[in-house]
Amino acid sequence: MSDDERPDDPEVEQGLVEESDELDLDEDAEEPPASPVAEPVIRPEPAAEPEPEPEPEPEPEPVVELVETTEPEPEPQDDEPTDALWAAFGATPPEEPPPPPPAEDTKHRRRWRWALLGVVGVLAVLYAVGYVMTGLRMPANATIGGVDVSGMSPSDAKDTVDRALTPHVGDDIVLEHGGKQFTIKPTDAGLTFDLDRSIEEAGGQHSFDPRDMVGLVFGDHDTAPALDVEEQKLDSVVASIGESVDVEVVEPLITFVKTKPKARQPKAGLVALRSDTAEAIKAAYLVESDPVPVPTDVAEPSVDADGLADAMETIAKPAVSAPVIIKVGDKKVELPVTAYAPALTIGVEGSDMVPKIDPEKLAKPLTDRTTGIGKKAVDATVKIKGGKAVVVPGKPGIGLQPEEMARKLVPVLTETGDARSVSITAKVVEPETTTEEVKALKIRERISSFSTYFPYAEYRNINQGRAAELIDGTILKPGETFSFNNTVGERTTANGFVTGTVINGGVFREELGGGVSQVATTTYNAGFFGGMDDVEHHPHAFYIDRYPVGREATVYFGNLDLRFRNPTKYGVLIRAYVNRSTPSSRGEMHVELWSTKVWDIQAGQSKRRNARSPGTQYDDTPRCVPQSPIPGFDIDIYRTFLRGGKIVKRETDTAVYQAADHVICGKKPKSD
Repeated sequence: MSDDERPDDPEVEQGLVEESDELDLDEDAEEPPASPVAEPVIRPEPAAEPEPEPEPEPEPEPVVELVETTEPEPEPQDDEPTDALWAAFGATPPEEPPPPPPAEDTKHRRRWRWALLGVVGVLAVLYAVGYVMTGLRMPANATIGGVDVSGMSPSDAKDTVDRALTPHVGDDIVLEHGGKQFTIKPTDAGLTFDLDRSIEEAGGQHSFDPRDMVGLVFGDHDTAPALDVEEQKLDSVVASIGESVDVEVVEPLITFVKTKPKARQPKAGLVALRSDTAEAIKAAYLVESDPVPVPTDVAEPSVDADGLADAMETIAKPAVSAPVIIKVGDKKVELPVTAYAPALTIGVEGSDMVPKIDPEKLAKPLTDRTTGIGKKAVDATVKIKGGKAVVVPGKPGIGLQPEEMARKLVPVLTETGDARSVSITAKVVEPETTTEEVKALKIRERISSFSTYFPYAEYRNINQGRAAELIDGTILKPGETFSFNNTVGERTTANGFVTGTVINGGVFREELGGGVSQVATTTYNAGFFGGMDDVEHHPHAFYIDRYPVGREATVYFGNLDLRFRNPTKYGVLIRAYVNRSTPSSRGEMHVELWSTKVWDIQAGQSKRRNARSPGTQYDDTPRCVPQSPIPGFDIDIYRTFLRGGKIVKRETDTAVYQAADHVICGKKPKSD
């Protein structure tokens, strides 16, 4: 051994020790006793001394090898980027790798890994056992629709439920609300019992759900029978129940009778909860024999009574407190409250009470009150001249637009003084019915006419003449309905009527408008033979022999009306006039319908039947009118529609006449 290879060389010994530190030794082996050769290595003095100057001769190759194995291999400084170089490129130097965990931590982690694997293994075994067991028997304390199946095998549970529930699959389901019951057949509601799925959902199948596994031992639940549901049928049943249960909420509203505000109080409504009702039906099937309440909820109005009271004070009363001044250029016109109040309403919008004016209802009074401003438009119409229907062209006018007026009028209704005025510009006003529209109606010929006769009475001349005047010239467009009461209006002195004899309560009485029922009867027959659809008519309480039996109509404003509809594609003009009666001649009432002829109408009647005998009444009131007795009876009236000589359809109407008592004015004589 040369001097360079001696073991007491400090540099060589240090290199060997450092190399041994890097060996992967068994951590549990005992530390060997220190060797005398290693003592120079562990002495601190050589480690603290500066490195000795190198020998003049070159170092042996083995020493170089030992030094390289004990110290980190030096990296070339030229290739290693410095911090300044990293910064120059705007980069961050890579972090040093973390040191390996201590040997003791590694051992501790290995033990925990094995323990965790053991726990997971045990749980996996238990989970597998649980999965298998869920399919072998039903959970503890389990019921299906009230049928006990706890602890049974799925097949036994199926048999038990089948015996208990299947016989009742057709039983009705009963819901109730407010004393009213709704009986529902399962098939109508689209409900079908699914036995197999009922067993599965109650726990009779293998399950990966831990809750189902726990339920095998600790279960305590009732499962509803599984159902197949046709949603469309169920929704239809629920909708029908809802229509019967729902009570529409009443929102507050203020209207005006002439000039006085009238309030409609708010009222809560009720609504059947559709989704909850459907669930209640399904839940009751096969389970409940007693009626089940319909789930409902209260629907509150958007504005309450306090809001209505506030609107009455802040909007309604100021609105009718004074007229409104209309300014058109340098002209001023006063629009009285009576002109706009009937068109005014104060209703709910969102959560507020808001005033509105209906332009259609405002149009006529606005036109009537502003005639001095412009010129009224004239509607096109049809006149009968020389036995022919002639179109009379319409004419435009100059006036105020109802829509614009309604819009500008609302904001000033709560104003006072000079602010209670509207500035507006007069414009050309087109007629409501134009010449082209009237021509398109093809009113060309008389399609029916009817006449009745009446004895002399001046009130008949006046009242029938006035009613005929109001009806004459009425045009019904295709699909429109004629109303006697709407056309003639209320029978008042202001409307041109006088007191006459009417039938009221089965006896004659003196009232305004007596005799207009003869106009109604004549008009009804013109419509009958003109092929109009009968919408409403009422025969007199007892038969009057100057009218055609079974084909007559009485009217009473606000109660009894005469209405018929134009079913054709042509317009219908009603012409009505009266030939007045005199003390020496009877009067004549005439009504004609002009259009394009569609039908030929034939009338017929049955024999009278169900005869009724009159009685006797005594009347000592000032209003008494003597009356002769008239027997009562029933009779059928036939109307046959022909086209080209062939019967197209036939209608039957039955008139029922009560017996008219013998009325004697005065007190009933005392019996002996």
